Amino acid sequence: MARDRPFDTIAICLLPDHLHCIWSLPNGDSDYPVRWKLIKERFSKESVRHGMSESRRSDSKVRRGERGIWQRRYWEHTLRDEADLVRLCDYIHYNPVKHGLVKCPHEYPFSSFHRFVRQGMYPNNWGCCCEQEPQIPSWMVDSSLAGE
Repeated sequence: MARDRPFDTIAICLLPDHLHCIWSLPNGDSDYPVRWKLIKERFSKESVRHGMSESRRSDSKVRRGERGIWQRRYWEHTLRDEADLVRLCDYIHYNPVKHGLVKCPHEYPFSSFHRFVRQGMYPNNWGCCCEQEPQIPSWMVDSSLAGE
């Protein structure tokens, strides 16, 4: 798929029941629906082949040949500017805390947060409650994302 439908993953966080990611596609290419379809197909086949159990499929999913792992829908958003990118990266990396999986972003292993820290884009204590003065994620200040 990478050769046929290339993209770069800017940020990602895999949670138990959903994932968030930000992709960069080649100029003039906005075909993320096909990429999602291919990712879902390949992930589903490989995970089942490796013994992962999936939830019961509805009659509708069976008729369409869909697996029980993925939701049919997804939300997409075209980034408007650098501030939008920063806000959404913050939202993605704080999501495990928001969902009660960990107390601090640095405790969650399935996230690009650690890459952001290695690359100097975040301090290690970003969004952290381990210290008295945590770095507050920008999306928490923006009420348009706080309820998502």
